[in-house]
Amino acid sequence: MAASSPSLLLPLGSASRNGLTTKNQNSSRYIAARVIASETREQSCKISNLSSRREAMLLVLGVSGGLSTSSLAAYAAGLPPEDKPRLCEAECEKELENVPMVTTESGLQYKDIKVGRGPSPPVGYQVAANYVAMVPSGQIFDSSLEKGLPYLFRVGSGQVIKGLDEGILSMKAGGKRRLYIPGPLAFPKGLVSAPGRPRVAPNSPVVFDVSLEFIPGLDLEEE
Repeated sequence: MAASSPSLLLPLGSASRNGLTTKNQNSSRYIAARVIASETREQSCKISNLSSRREAMLLVLGVSGGLSTSSLAAYAAGLPPEDKPRLCEAECEKELENVPMVTTESGLQYKDIKVGRGPSPPVGYQVAANYVAMVPSGQIFDSSLEKGLPYLFRVGSGQVIKGLDEGILSMKAGGKRRLYIPGPLAFPKGLVSAPGRPRVAPNSPVVFDVSLEFIPGLDLEEE
């Protein structure tokens, strides 16, 4: 997804994150996040043009460019490339196998990759989080890492899917967690496929790796 595209996490009719405010808009982290967002938008336009030309050349050259038939088929099917950035790489995946699973009353399940040492966000507070959203097979359909900046939203306010809201509320700043989100807490209407993004069926389970980077204003007060 391009950085300027609306996030898949926002339900229809929600306010955009650019309209969100925080109690401490003069904090260095808040200002830095806004500066990064502006710079990222400019850079993404340049990168998008270069990327499109490169992909077109690769598709035309085919075998002579080093692409296998399976790679071309995967691209045509809208599957994500193998080199997308992740919050949990191969070594992390192995360690995660030994981490106990926690199941909540709603049916949400999660494993803590790293327990944070900062505060937990109160309901309604703005948070800055990185995420990698996947279908159960591990194919990525959305990611803040590809956009180049954390995603800002008010947790517990219905601005993201229910499973993500619930999963972040019990995290601490600096923590990293894998959320196994059941269908009823994910995307009721599903998501259509697109180049580099697999289809998400309505009410189907999804997996989110989430890193709670900071809570603007609150984490500074706690330090």
